[in-house]
Amino acid sequence: MVTPRISYAHLLAKPNPKHVESLLKFFESGRAQRGTGGFGVEIEHLPVHNGSDTAVSYYEPNGIETLLKRLAPYYDEEKEYWENGHLVGLGRPGVSVSLEPGGQVETSIGILKKPSDLITLYTKFRREVDPILEDLDFRLVNYGYQPKSSFADVPVNPKDRYDAMTDYLGRVGQFGPCMMRCSASTQVSIDFVDEHDAIEKMRLGTVIGPILAYFFRNTPYFEGEPNPWPLLRQRMWDYLDFQRTNVIPGLFDPRFGWEDYAIDVLSTPLMFADLTHTPEAVASGASPKELHRPAFRENAGDVYPDRELNPYEINHIISTHFNDVRLKNFVELRHWDSLPIERAERLTEIVSSLFYVPENRERLESYFDGITEEEVYEAKANIQAHGRQASPYGQPLEFWKEFLGLEGLLADIPGDPNHPDVFQE
Repeated sequence: MVTPRISYAHLLAKPNPKHVESLLKFFESGRAQRGTGGFGVEIEHLPVHNGSDTAVSYYEPNGIETLLKRLAPYYDEEKEYWENGHLVGLGRPGVSVSLEPGGQVETSIGILKKPSDLITLYTKFRREVDPILEDLDFRLVNYGYQPKSSFADVPVNPKDRYDAMTDYLGRVGQFGPCMMRCSASTQVSIDFVDEHDAIEKMRLGTVIGPILAYFFRNTPYFEGEPNPWPLLRQRMWDYLDFQRTNVIPGLFDPRFGWEDYAIDVLSTPLMFADLTHTPEAVASGASPKELHRPAFRENAGDVYPDRELNPYEINHIISTHFNDVRLKNFVELRHWDSLPIERAERLTEIVSSLFYVPENRERLESYFDGITEEEVYEAKANIQAHGRQASPYGQPLEFWKEFLGLEGLLADIPGDPNHPDVFQE
């Protein structure tokens, strides 16, 4: 009898072996020298009007498009990203500015050698953007969800990908339009030295991510009302589209490796096909809408040619997966609400301590040795059900605060300085 090697996901999908090999080489290319300890940090900001605290849209006069155009002189012209005649991204060495579907302004910073480097680069970004924001009469807020506006009030920005995602995620699971248009996060990326190191970091990140998310929770509102969930971000992603979110299928099987992750990613319907950097498609004379098109049923093997994938294609395929921890040519930890920069720096310090200090890493691996996927699901549900009284993995939150070294969390720094007394309960 032939049975699946690791998991029961995508049972009838057969990824192209050349595509699998492409992803394995891509992961291999991310190997860092032992002890490098680099970071990447992404902070998404919610744009809100100064007078009403309602969401600022891309298209409105003096909105997000205007902000990007006014900010563009500080960035490299050759790194501007345009789509459908609209400016949607900026870049320069060390910092890029991009947009999430609802106009959330994402600042990506790295590669950082130490957590304190984050403040230096982010402060420069704020020195440039804040005078423009003041002139446009809106601000960037660090909450996990828009404080006043509903998803229904926020249009998506002009990227074909987001039109396809809206159509797809609006018809499956829960919270798709809410997540796309109104949520904001902080993500921290770390390096790895080999396959074993990458998989161990993915497992540890998946295990402790929900606990860290609770101590760094920062979502006072949901759909204009007080947020009812201890971890709204987790709630939205866990119930969104199970084939591309939550815990990676088979991750805690001791046999799990890069190939299993590659097969899972390549077997999932893409949702959206990006062929703009696929030479065969471009040479065929396909129209812009044919190069950017929905792919609700097709996976990578159905969309891309029978050859090794190029880096752009690989990055696009991986970007259609939103697991708690995502593997690129680095490990991306994705659990956390948007945080003010001081708290984001503290979170990065904690991640550094847990993943890059050998004795801390060994202590974590020893404690969680043999943990199962089901136990991770139980821990996540336990926090959602019990909040401050939760006991994930059978231990109260005070135990985890001490065990993970969660001192000095800076929980008194507000996500919106205009409302210094507003915090998530």
